[in-house]
Amino acid sequence: MPYKWLLFDLDNTLLDFDKTEALALEASFAQHGLAFSTKAKQRYHEINQRYWQRLERKEITPETLRTGRFQDLFDELSIRYDAAAFASSYLAHLGQQAPLVDGVADLLEKLNGRYQLGIITNGLADVQHPRLEKSGLKRQFSPIIISQEIGIAKPNPGIFDAAFAQMNQPAKNEVLIIGDSLSSDMIGGITYGIHTCWYNPNGKTTNLPITHEISQLNQLSHILNGAAV
Repeated sequence: MPYKWLLFDLDNTLLDFDKTEALALEASFAQHGLAFSTKAKQRYHEINQRYWQRLERKEITPETLRTGRFQDLFDELSIRYDAAAFASSYLAHLGQQAPLVDGVADLLEKLNGRYQLGIITNGLADVQHPRLEKSGLKRQFSPIIISQEIGIAKPNPGIFDAAFAQMNQPAKNEVLIIGDSLSSDMIGGITYGIHTCWYNPNGKTTNLPITHEISQLNQLSHILNGAAV
């Protein structure tokens, strides 16, 4: 049966989060008069990934994630500074950055009107909403499910239940999830029983039973048209 619904992840699938993160971090260091370095950028990226993985496993709350990642970074770099104040500045800067992943605009032009488009993202609401507005994505997708707003993060089936409720309960074989994360998007989709499309621009490998795999977003159109990638 052809897909009727396309559920997209947001960060590093539609929006370039790595670029967003780097810009917001550097701006926050400058705002607070702290010396920024390549090491700070790299270590924050790694620490932040670890915190989001812990959130996916329900080991921490979003509130712990907000400040804990910066406290860990400051401790490691021997920076004595208020992590909560820095976190507030960082989130404000993060919300103002919304670069699209290459190929997103062209892809959405092809998909709009042919498919129902939704977003399902693990993120903080006060960051994701302004980024969705700034990028122009917000008017193109419905529903938009943000983990913090419902208290459940991917890969937990509950976040997919919330999405399907707003989608008027389509058949699962009519829905495809597209995302870059194996641990949240792919495992979440597989567990929920919907088809998956792994956006894998860096050529990683996995043994997960993924339905489709693409390295460029324009390849999604070929899949939807029935062509092999």
